[in-house]
Amino acid sequence: MSERSGNGASRAVVVGGGIGGLTAAAALIRRGWQVTVLERAAELRPVGAGIGLAPNGQRALDVIGLGDEIRALAAWQGDGGLRTPGGRWLSRTDPQAAAEAFGGSVVLLHRATLIGILAAALPAGTLRTAAAAELVECGGADRPAVVRTAEGDIEAELVVAADGIHSTLRKALFPTHPGTEYCGFTTWRVVVPHPGRPFAPHETWGAGRIWGTQPLKDGRVYAYAAARTRPGGRAVDGELAELRRLFGTWHDPIPAVLDAARDTDVLRNDVHRIAGALPAYHRGRVALIGDAAHAMVPSLGQGGNQAIEDAVVLAHHADPAGELAAGLARYSAERLPRTMDVAGRAERTARLTMLSNPVGIAARNSLIRAASTLGPQLMLRTFADIALWQPPRRPYADQARKHDTARRQETP
Repeated sequence: MSERSGNGASRAVVVGGGIGGLTAAAALIRRGWQVTVLERAAELRPVGAGIGLAPNGQRALDVIGLGDEIRALAAWQGDGGLRTPGGRWLSRTDPQAAAEAFGGSVVLLHRATLIGILAAALPAGTLRTAAAAELVECGGADRPAVVRTAEGDIEAELVVAADGIHSTLRKALFPTHPGTEYCGFTTWRVVVPHPGRPFAPHETWGAGRIWGTQPLKDGRVYAYAAARTRPGGRAVDGELAELRRLFGTWHDPIPAVLDAARDTDVLRNDVHRIAGALPAYHRGRVALIGDAAHAMVPSLGQGGNQAIEDAVVLAHHADPAGELAAGLARYSAERLPRTMDVAGRAERTARLTMLSNPVGIAARNSLIRAASTLGPQLMLRTFADIALWQPPRRPYADQARKHDTARRQETP
């Protein structure tokens, strides 16, 4: 049995209930689509612990009326920067200079908090959990796309593939594309109670290893780490023990953070990226967003931000009353070069952060120290044009208010 859109509304099916998928659902609903989100998990369980929403991601969320709610979660971070494992500062960050360069401050929050905010923005019944889906038909000008679920097939005028790094929909659309590849390192993430002593937010670069410690608004601390290792590895005595071996002798507050953690708190994930750009981010009536389209290394913290950008740009071009094929082509043309540029920068940054050769590390650290003495703007410049991105339209809520005002003025 096949489900079809009702009430004459154009139907969109979003496959994946992560950050990109939920943002796309909220944006498409505001655009006039009838939306169903299919999430294979029994409940929304965000992968990862923390996420940094840069000003570009916040502006994208402004489009669906959630930007200010996110900004209210910003934790004061004060002066921070880059350090060596022994504690020496390579560069210091001026929060005011960063905000001026980026057009706002980065907001760090728990992924579960962001998922909760996005899910709350959807009408009741939009999200279906425990709903695995596969693509049966990508659709075309004369036929809908078809998604298969355990409860039956769903026909849709638009399908959004937001099913993550190992996207099955991407494989169905582009079966000859090589897909993802292991990047040579793995990551650990943990959220713990504050260790009790003040510290400056920092990222610390060692030999083939990095560590970051950042405060959250609720008083907890988000820590992340990465190290070069073989894919699929796991510590026989637990990931917390592995972190102690790798980082336990590094500067404060890293040992205190490890002392505050439990082994069950630690998340470990190998890092994969899309091995080469896709030919497009759409085919037929299906559009790819987020990691399904452009999985990238996390060194710039832009994976989630780019997924949010994708979602609002897709909704902007996907007019439910217009020519969808042309809109999806514009979406691909706009998003593919930007996301590949960001992915390339993230890759280059990862190569710097994960250096293991002592000569290369010494040269890198000297360059960072030299650049930091020339002023914060030089250190911030490489990220500024990413963070200064602007969405292609004004907030839907703002336009709705203007429409309601005009309608009231026209009413005698």
